Amino acid sequence: MSVATPSSDYKRITTHRLQEMKRKGEKIAMLTAYDFSMARIVDEGGMDVILVGDSASNVMAGNETTLPLTLEQMIYHASSVIRAVRRALVIVDLPFGYYQGNSKLALDSAVRIMKEAGAHGVKMEGGSEIKDSVVRVLSAGIPVMGHLGLTPQSIYKFGTYSVRAKEEAEANKLLEDAHLLQECGCFGLVVEKIPAALGQQLAGQLQIPVIGIGAGGGVDGQVLVIHDMLGINNEFKPRFLRKYADLHSVILQAVSHYIGDVKSQDFPNQSESY
Repeated sequence: MSVATPSSDYKRITTHRLQEMKRKGEKIAMLTAYDFSMARIVDEGGMDVILVGDSASNVMAGNETTLPLTLEQMIYHASSVIRAVRRALVIVDLPFGYYQGNSKLALDSAVRIMKEAGAHGVKMEGGSEIKDSVVRVLSAGIPVMGHLGLTPQSIYKFGTYSVRAKEEAEANKLLEDAHLLQECGCFGLVVEKIPAALGQQLAGQLQIPVIGIGAGGGVDGQVLVIHDMLGINNEFKPRFLRKYADLHSVILQAVSHYIGDVKSQDFPNQSESY
């Protein structure tokens, strides 16, 4: 299997660089990270965008949904990631309850993430419902990435994690929201779990990069949760997920080997002692 190397033209990824990549037809690679060590590896690998996602609530804290995560927790994770990164653009999710229905709170939350964590921008879920918050955050010069389709922070509203926008009315609403977010000034858009044809249509209509997760190959880039694509989390198996490793088995074997060596007094041996 050949391994593509990141373009040497992009020594530091910015929102402007992402626009250039879209114009050139160069696909954008995006992964989540939540801690220093993992972020350092992801960045060294040449990742374009690192998302400090509120999916930390699931994969790091073991919560059923993303809703319990606080702003302080997001700042903690984002700060850890920022300290590791030299190349990637780092975008941080505004957590649930810190921007919906209150544009002043949205601005205060985004400012804290930018100042205390050193993030490069924030991501917000929703369309026309959060327009005021998006505009107010953008008015402070803070880059905003939108998120449409399946929006996990609204899981109790949807009641299911199934594919969104399969019906014409919902697809039209998604297209309208996408154009609205672009007009407001968002630099990019994540679309989650929507029909591939709709994803391709969006990418063709919008001037800003469209990053998909379960949105087909016709969008401008892809994002996955790193614990899922590395096979650390074996319980999550959606159709859109491709596992690039089976670290669950690798780590389990290593832990078992270590336990055996300790119990048998093989570790530490003489060369490993002072």
